Amino acid sequence: MNRIGMRPIHPGEVLSEEFLKPLGITSAALARSLGEPEAELIDVVKQQSDVSAGLAKKLSMLLNTTPEFWLNLQSTYDLRNSEIERG
Repeated sequence: MNRIGMRPIHPGEVLSEEFLKPLGITSAALARSLGEPEAELIDVVKQQSDVSAGLAKKLSMLLNTTPEFWLNLQSTYDLRNSEIERG
């Protein structure tokens, strides 16, 4: 936990919970729509990989968000984890 008591939230969790589930699509189907390798997107959803600038741009176009939304989620997640590691 960090100073404000919230656990770090990975952008893959946001993608899954706020977009994939409500839209009723799988990460594999989204990957095909984005022209991305399925394994890459699945790794993001499983929180095993980061959101890159290229993926952020593609997600923003398809999901009507902005690339900054996805990149800010990623950087906030990374910063929170770094705070936790520092103690």
